[in-house]
Amino acid sequence: MDVIAKDEEQTFHVRSRMEASCLELALEGERLCKVGDYRAGVSFFESAIQVGTEDLQILSAIYSQLGNAYFHLHDYNKALEYHRHDLTLTRTIGDQLGEAKASGNLGNTLKVLGRYDEAAVCCQRHLDISRMLHDKVGQARALYNYGNVYHAKGKNICWSGMDPGDFPEEAHVALKKATEYYEANLALVKELCDRAAQGRTYGNLGNSHYLLGNFQEAVLAHEQRLLIAKEFGDRAAERRAYCNLGNAYIFLGQFEVAAEHYKRTLQLARQLKDRAVEAQACYSLGNTYTLLQDYERAIDYHLKHLTIAQDLKDRIGEGRACWSLGNAYTALGNHEQAMIFAHKHLEISKEIGDRSGELTARMNVSDLQLVLGLKQSSSPNSSFIETLPSDGSPPGGRSRGGRRLSMENMELMKLSADKNTGQSCEENTAPQQTKTPTKSIAKTSSKLFFINRFSRKKHKMNGSSSGTPAEKYSGETPSAPMDAQHAPDTLGDDGFFDLLSRFQGHRMDDQRCSLADAISRVAVPSSPCETPPIAMRKSES
Repeated sequence: MDVIAKDEEQTFHVRSRMEASCLELALEGERLCKVGDYRAGVSFFESAIQVGTEDLQILSAIYSQLGNAYFHLHDYNKALEYHRHDLTLTRTIGDQLGEAKASGNLGNTLKVLGRYDEAAVCCQRHLDISRMLHDKVGQARALYNYGNVYHAKGKNICWSGMDPGDFPEEAHVALKKATEYYEANLALVKELCDRAAQGRTYGNLGNSHYLLGNFQEAVLAHEQRLLIAKEFGDRAAERRAYCNLGNAYIFLGQFEVAAEHYKRTLQLARQLKDRAVEAQACYSLGNTYTLLQDYERAIDYHLKHLTIAQDLKDRIGEGRACWSLGNAYTALGNHEQAMIFAHKHLEISKEIGDRSGELTARMNVSDLQLVLGLKQSSSPNSSFIETLPSDGSPPGGRSRGGRRLSMENMELMKLSADKNTGQSCEENTAPQQTKTPTKSIAKTSSKLFFINRFSRKKHKMNGSSSGTPAEKYSGETPSAPMDAQHAPDTLGDDGFFDLLSRFQGHRMDDQRCSLADAISRVAVPSSPCETPPIAMRKSES
């Protein structure tokens, strides 16, 4: 009997040491994740699993933390694996609250993987359990995550070169559902007096309305987001709100107001020492002053954008700056400077393998050569120009009117003083050699398509059915790879309106898919407790 008692006592001590060792490793893993060292955190969590524990609550919390850590490391399949382990375990032990949180984490991971229908099922499970448990905080999180799933689904369908509000029905349905879930979430977080959560939801609600083409509603939501960001002194969120407001005001035709918001974006980007966002703000301001026909100021901002792009070694950004500068100098009649930037744009397009951009740049160079009266043989691009048909169309029978309609090949047209005459801005795009060289650029270049589209969009929004049908892009610049350090605030890949709906709107989302604010922040109590230590309780993404 004494031998049996000793064996049991020894086993108890081994298990106690094992439990302590497992918990210590897990807590160290959590500490490392909190300071951003997710790889080291993963090592400690996996070591804790290898040591083992008989406390299934602790094991569940470790699985949850591991899933979140892998999420931060962008290893979404691993994150999915551990969140599934967590979900299975919580169901096995009958932990309904844990099951709700695991379902939420699983839904967020599936959303990032683009598996939106599966993600929606998980969000619904999270919501159902939270309602059954009368957990309002859980309900609010589930509704917010649900909104994010439909927001992401809508955005994923939207990135096809169309303006906000012109998306397919499937995208419209998804974004409408997103706004409904965000509104439901707002009602709950207001009841819970959670201002930080309100700010996040207002930001995403504004982005959803923006994509739906509800620009006035987007402004109202982003103004609330801005107000809450200021309350918390959150300058990064404040900067995003100003940028999103600028985007919405562009589509409302209030260019001066948009410019003021982009200026605040620029100021905050400089304060935050975020050079990529500073470049984006300068680019937005350059385009906005182009819309205002203040070309000198547009050039000033595009030159600032070019300088930063060069500092960041962002060749894609340099290319955009060069084509924008070429257009602005053309509008001022300074065709020599325009030629310099057109050649630079051509050089960069070749370097980054942008064939559409290269074709556009060659066409712009040939247009400028006609204006400047240069001989084709004197141009480094004469071999291309000589292959053009006699009517000036590019090879393959594609007419000049059908060339890529983006900001890279635009001639600058004037808007009327009230910017809303309801008239179509279309003009003949065929070359008219009878004009003087200075004026002929208005015919030999492609039209300023983003102003053309904007005028027609306002015309359509005003309810008139007259005018010409909306034009379509004949091609798009392929997206070149972006440096990870410049995402998600780097530039998009097409004309200004596409840039607004893609990259400025691309966002600058308030929802960064970050798990940082979901991981438990509370210190471990020194006294023993029956439930897992608070710091090791399950976190939610």
